[in-house]
Amino acid sequence: MNDTEALQLFRETGALLDGHFILRSGLRSRQFFQCALALQQMPIVERFGAALAEKARSLGATTVVAPAMGGLVIGQEVARQLGLRFVFVEKEDGNLVLRRGFRIASGEKILIVEDVVTKGGRVQETIEIVRAHGGSVLGVALLVDRSNGTVDLGVPLLSLIRMQVETFAADQLPEDLAAIPAIKPGSK
Repeated sequence: MNDTEALQLFRETGALLDGHFILRSGLRSRQFFQCALALQQMPIVERFGAALAEKARSLGATTVVAPAMGGLVIGQEVARQLGLRFVFVEKEDGNLVLRRGFRIASGEKILIVEDVVTKGGRVQETIEIVRAHGGSVLGVALLVDRSNGTVDLGVPLLSLIRMQVETFAADQLPEDLAAIPAIKPGSK
């Protein structure tokens, strides 16, 4: 699957939105990838998962870790496609943590899977959690890299869609965007 095919699936499912959006990072954007709309269709999940698994297979991971909520569905599918164990980190008191009795062994080879990255904050937090538990992060697989490859997480970054999506600080909006009410459709 190439990025044009993946982007078409986002459009067909209504998961690529246009308007004025407040991103998790606090930045504003004209486009928003509402991955949950695409990932509600299991045949699409399977196609995305197969494409990401193929990109990540050579890394040699033994476990997939995904940040909740966005990475859960695609992370589990990538793990299924690769025949790997799947665990996730989730919010507790506003921070991501490893809970539910999940363990990461010292030296365990980890692939992190997330839906969308703009600045990479949640993925970086996940990397730090894995390393704090002794795991070795081999790479990060994404559905959408909104930074067009400018995010540096210190490990290989593999994505189905890599594009530069304009983002703006809230106090530096262009006139056309300022004229549209802002919404925050993603996770809070």
